[in-house]
Amino acid sequence: MSTTPHFGTTHALATTDTKPSETPDPARILDLAGIGIGPFNLSLAALAQPLTHLRTAFYDQRPAFHWHPGLLIDGATLQVPFLADLVTLADPTSPWSFLSYLRSRERLYPFYFAERFHIHRAEYDAYCRWVSESLTGLHFSHQIEALRWNTEHHLFEVDFTQLGTEGGAEALGRVHARNLVLGIGTAPYIPEALRPLVEAPTVPVIHSADYLDHREQLLTAEHITVIGAGQSGAEIFLDLLRARPFGREQLHWLARTPAFAPMEYSKLGLEHFTPDYTRYFHALPETVRDDLVPGQWQLYKGIDHDTLAAIHDELYRRTLHGGWPDATLTPGVSVRTAGRIGPGKIELHLDHTQQATRSRLTTAAVILATGYRERRVDTLLAALEPYLCRDTAGRPRIDEQHRLVLDPAVTGSLYVQNAERHSHGVGTPDLSLAAWRSATILNSLSSTPPYPLPTRTAFTTFGLHQPATRPTTPIPRPTTTLVPRP
Repeated sequence: MSTTPHFGTTHALATTDTKPSETPDPARILDLAGIGIGPFNLSLAALAQPLTHLRTAFYDQRPAFHWHPGLLIDGATLQVPFLADLVTLADPTSPWSFLSYLRSRERLYPFYFAERFHIHRAEYDAYCRWVSESLTGLHFSHQIEALRWNTEHHLFEVDFTQLGTEGGAEALGRVHARNLVLGIGTAPYIPEALRPLVEAPTVPVIHSADYLDHREQLLTAEHITVIGAGQSGAEIFLDLLRARPFGREQLHWLARTPAFAPMEYSKLGLEHFTPDYTRYFHALPETVRDDLVPGQWQLYKGIDHDTLAAIHDELYRRTLHGGWPDATLTPGVSVRTAGRIGPGKIELHLDHTQQATRSRLTTAAVILATGYRERRVDTLLAALEPYLCRDTAGRPRIDEQHRLVLDPAVTGSLYVQNAERHSHGVGTPDLSLAAWRSATILNSLSSTPPYPLPTRTAFTTFGLHQPATRPTTPIPRPTTTLVPRP
């Protein structure tokens, strides 16, 4: 895997320390440095690769790309079509498309005859790893230590530690960049009531993100409880159900939501994941945005229809010879407190919202399919705090082009990916908007937009302002805002 930036410098770029007072070498200054190499920054790196006018490099502390390895359950599929790969919705001709990946593996014909619009999750992970291993300018095993704005040279400084194969520090380094993009992803969320159990290593309580690492151990447990009614919880419950013996399943599935609800997947409902809706949402008042997102949970926290059908089919199959499976599915329940009651036993104290009743459940293992939260960047951005503009809730303000709103003294741009749900809506973490957001960022860094984007993407008109329609005769495209450079 290459660790050399694609603009032709040597690896010394990633290991040379520069004192703040020294003048950075112009040949080594990046136009854009990316922090984190998940799908979103990988999309940005792929679309930036052919742009010879931009010098880019991306850094991640992991030794290689992996996408939710603990949830690559056999048969689990993406909830977006394969066209929502890293590049296609911005550039269908890109060599880094999913179809290009299939061609490189001589699998185009099998995929064609399979007639699959939604690919396996493990296949998406393999595709992304293929892109990450093919691109230059990606630096894995680089742990970012600090970000600063150098007021003397009008550049961002990125300090990092280069890690060895065993994870130990091998070298310190610094790079300078005119602009930054943060794509550090999300972190597993543990409810407050269950944190003491998770922090005790002998207690069999795990987050769904680590499911496959513990699957064999979990299957030996006498009784298993899954908490959470999103897609991950459904997939894990189905996988456990299929693996447990008939009549002795001993499974509980609990959810706070009033039902094990399907994800909103109607054609017009999906238009909430378009650039049109993103622009509409961003223009709303802050208080309106904050009220909207919780009520839209079924757009991104529901369960795929096929997964719900598969669960019902498996439960039904277990009734064919009489009796009911020993599996309890209860929505509308929250875990108030939890604790150990002996070796290998956990007691969950439950509240039922609609009944206003309480109960206790004893189980031998708990899987928390409780979702993810945006990673806090306060420590990483500590040196930039004086320049950050925040909203009334204390969150960073983010403009329409996914840039943090900074003090005018900072002439560079600091972009974020998958950290702007409060400002850009439910589509923020969705893979279907990855290529569009990457293209938006790259267009804002270029005097001529390298990726022309559509003016309209939805049949729904969000708000009372009429959307622009494609003209019958060509007209000049609107100019983009350029990032000031020293």
